Amino acid sequence: MDNDEAVDVIVVGAGNAALCAAISAAENGARVRVLERAPADKRGGNSAFSGGAFRVAYDGAADIHALVPDLSASDLANTDFGSYARDRFLDELMEMSSFRADLPLVELMVERSFETLQWMRSHGVRFLPSYGRQTYKVDGRQIFWGGLTIEAAGGGFGLVESLFARAERLGVRIDYEHRIEDLRVEDGVVTGVLAMHRGLPRPLRAGAVVLGAGGFHANAAWRASYLGNGWDLAKVRGSRYNTGDAIRIAMAHGARAHGHWSGCHGVFYDANAPQFGDIALLDQQKNYFTLGIVVNTRGERFIDEGEDFRNYTYSRMGAELLRQPGGRGWQIFDAQTVGMLPQEYRVKHASRIHGDTLEALVARLEGVDRARLLRTIADYNAAIDDSKAFNPAVKDGRCTRGLAIDKSNWSVALSQGPFVAYEVTTGITCTYAGLAIDTEAQVQSVEGEAMPGLYAAGELVGGLYYTKYPGGAGLTSGSVFGRVAGKAAALHARSARVAQA
Repeated sequence: MDNDEAVDVIVVGAGNAALCAAISAAENGARVRVLERAPADKRGGNSAFSGGAFRVAYDGAADIHALVPDLSASDLANTDFGSYARDRFLDELMEMSSFRADLPLVELMVERSFETLQWMRSHGVRFLPSYGRQTYKVDGRQIFWGGLTIEAAGGGFGLVESLFARAERLGVRIDYEHRIEDLRVEDGVVTGVLAMHRGLPRPLRAGAVVLGAGGFHANAAWRASYLGNGWDLAKVRGSRYNTGDAIRIAMAHGARAHGHWSGCHGVFYDANAPQFGDIALLDQQKNYFTLGIVVNTRGERFIDEGEDFRNYTYSRMGAELLRQPGGRGWQIFDAQTVGMLPQEYRVKHASRIHGDTLEALVARLEGVDRARLLRTIADYNAAIDDSKAFNPAVKDGRCTRGLAIDKSNWSVALSQGPFVAYEVTTGITCTYAGLAIDTEAQVQSVEGEAMPGLYAAGELVGGLYYTKYPGGAGLTSGSVFGRVAGKAAALHARSARVAQA
């Protein structure tokens, strides 16, 4: 294909949102070209580093069975899938944004969540119940909690590999090591991009462009500028290629900045993880702090570990830790709960410290006020109200009383050895700000008008998340708006062809 030969739709990026857009455009008759900045062996964007969880509205086990048709009769009988109503999904998204989120976008995301997963399944994505991360066994049954029930088989990496396979079968061309440098605009209409490939410019024409290249979490300078002091020091949980290029370029052409520019998704992250995400070293996040306590280098607790289910609070824990001395801390568990920790705590590369006694454990922690930490643990143990039974599948109200920071649920005394601590720092997953779009995923200008020929989906869309983030919402929004963007871009390109004929 000649560099300047036109296609119908160019998709910039190759994560979940971008690939959903490419598949959607292709199934609507468009000739599609995907431009991926990364080399082929590092493709998939942030999505490849995710756990593959999708937050989706569903009415009960029958809906889960529709998404996972190979569930056995035994699975159905021994699992309480509960339900996750559309109203609850919408309310949680709005409440967690302090009602700042773009309501029409959130409504569309919720309303189309289930049908979009059905659509993805029709294109070869296999879904599974999130047994390993979102259930606890209570009275012999697996109980789902926190409104998060479904994940892609193989996690995020399995998700994008399925989408790549389907896109390629539909004839989508995928060009690697292509970094977007500019948009081509003619008479106010976006008509392609200028890309760079191994140092050479490649002007590419298209009937429409979909931006799906992620946010700016891997741009240390932007993190310091927008997120604030210390964020340039955070480790990057996912793709090193999400540096905000597409956002910057679109804004230079008049696109409207939207969303929470000083907010991001940041988690407890293994202290010895590499600076950037590595597909060979996944499971660096440490998100099950609800089952223990978290302390800083002063030996003090600094959060309510039991405020809510972890998938409603985990995304702000990185910011909490970044405010602590040295941006370091430890999660501590005893034998009563350590067996409930999922895979991310069991990987060989975890920064794990053991001790048969609390004194032995604390003696092995480098850089902590050991005497203060032992007092903190003793005070915590003594403050637990054990009148309520421990039940990790519900907010059990088993709390502490009288501490400077009480734990609201799931309080279990650190009293049974062996004990284990995990050293953690801050890992940034994604940023919350980006471009404004409408319900057709069309990018909006600073004047409040749609920008002809330009669409966007995924983490570079602003206006969905503010301060807090419910686990699994990102992949769902990327899929929903990716599908919408691909179809809209294909229809725009078709209209452009008709007008030129």
